[in-house]
Amino acid sequence: MGSAARGNENSGTRLGGVLSGLAVALGLVLFLGGFAWGAVIYLPYTVPTSSMAPTIGAGDRVLAQRVDGGEVRRGDVVVFTDKTWVTNAPVVKRVVAVGGDTVASTGGKLTVNGKQIDEPYLADDGLAELQNFPTVTVPKGRLFLLGDERSGSLDSTAHLTDAAKGTVARSAVSARVDAVVWPMNGMLERPTSFEQLGALSSPGPLRTMVALVVAGGVLVLGGGAYGPIANRRSKRARTGAEPADAR
Repeated sequence: MGSAARGNENSGTRLGGVLSGLAVALGLVLFLGGFAWGAVIYLPYTVPTSSMAPTIGAGDRVLAQRVDGGEVRRGDVVVFTDKTWVTNAPVVKRVVAVGGDTVASTGGKLTVNGKQIDEPYLADDGLAELQNFPTVTVPKGRLFLLGDERSGSLDSTAHLTDAAKGTVARSAVSARVDAVVWPMNGMLERPTSFEQLGALSSPGPLRTMVALVVAGGVLVLGGGAYGPIANRRSKRARTGAEPADAR
């Protein structure tokens, strides 16, 4: 192999080494940055009961985006604390009505502001039927919440005799469930039937965070693998270029 060829090979190897180092560095930034961003934005919870089945089963692990109570919209599945419901423990339920709404059960179906709400997230096994209850007008700054498994959920309908008529203050909400991560059921769907009453909330940045982590992992693995691969190819090239012994 000539000196010019060896020089080109060494130059290419050095450039490849620089690029692989940059790929590893960028990959680490994306990988760790995605996790750090997620730690700031999201809170993990384990749901202990089946009151939100089939959307969230007992023992499921969820990620909930930290939100202010003022950001909550109809249809959201939220995490909140209210000592009149459960002492010193978070509760996970679905918001079906907000301040100023009237909510009722008509023939086992949910109606809000006189409009029947289609609820595709409910189980089709009879457990979703809502027991009749008097019309409730939700006070301003408060929320009316139900579990998706209506027959076994201790939700707003179980607290109608409370002073707040089963409602919960917006300020009690600490997070909005974005995804079920164990088992890996993925992102929760926003129930479009509530759009007739107002805008729905937007999904959080979880998909973007996952993309950053995956991209970072690929860059780290790819950049880290370049060195051994380049060295192996270089050795093969040198071996192939050596002249055979004259006999």
